[in-house]
Amino acid sequence: MAVPKRKMSRSNTRKRRAQWKASRPDLVPITVDGKRTLVPRYLVRAYQDGLLTDEA
Repeated sequence: MAVPKRKMSRSNTRKRRAQWKASRPDLVPITVDGKRTLVPRYLVRAYQDGLLTDEA
């Protein structure tokens, strides 16, 4: 496991963390049981296989 050799300053730590931004997942329109819904791309297969349901 990587361990820092010396203490990092508070400003450097916050600057490093600030560079990571979460992005919204791209939504894909799919039709399941005659209903058209928008789902994240990585969950399309699960919706089509019936593992997930759209309970809005």
